[in-house]
Amino acid sequence: MTTWTVGQVADLFGVTVRTLHHYDEIGLLVPSERSRAGYRLYTGGDLTRLQQVVVYRRLELPLDEIATLLEGGEDAAGHLRRQRETVMQRLGELTELVAAIDRALEREMSEQPATTEDLKELFGDGFEDEYQQEAQERWGETDAWKQSRSRTERYTKADWAQVKAEADAINAAFVAAQTSGEPATSGPAMDAAEQHRLHIRDRFYDLDHTFHRGLADMYVADPRFTKTYEELAPGLAAYVHDAIHANADRHAAAD
Repeated sequence: MTTWTVGQVADLFGVTVRTLHHYDEIGLLVPSERSRAGYRLYTGGDLTRLQQVVVYRRLELPLDEIATLLEGGEDAAGHLRRQRETVMQRLGELTELVAAIDRALEREMSEQPATTEDLKELFGDGFEDEYQQEAQERWGETDAWKQSRSRTERYTKADWAQVKAEADAINAAFVAAQTSGEPATSGPAMDAAEQHRLHIRDRFYDLDHTFHRGLADMYVADPRFTKTYEELAPGLAAYVHDAIHANADRHAAAD
């Protein structure tokens, strides 16, 4: 008859020698054989019983209940069905827990400030490192720049996506007014200009109508700004410039 020592059985089933000794002491798993020197030896039948013990322990059954099951004191199939229900319930709870952790992780990640890579992904060629460097060199000491940096350094990728969506909508309003034949001094064009000012004021820095005129002048003076608008529609840079000035005049007259 093939037999196994305590050490061999411990390695085979991933349990400790101390555990096997304890099972022996309480009568849960008593080795069927002994060596001439008196050492415990386990038979194939013993290993089958140990396999059942290990399965029940993984189900977190107390040792006394395991002993009762192995001795036939309770219907093993019925007991296992109840244990299966318990395990499945626990599995459902763990699945819900994992989903909750994933949701929390997603919220945590979405609340992180946007990275340079995030901005490049959102704005494409409209975001270039050299432009940011130049802007900081030109306006880094101004109150507007400092206010803008203070606000935007906390913006997440979702925030920037919303900023872009708002800017795209304003540009679309300019294009719609221009292509429909509305002059830059028309209501739709000036309304788009006012939305442009409010967008910058609310998202970046305080912007009155006088300051807004200066931005409009830059849109036609700096070829890079001009190119951005011209790619949307020919002549749009000058149209935006004129609409902003017209809107500033409108508000000055109202004051």
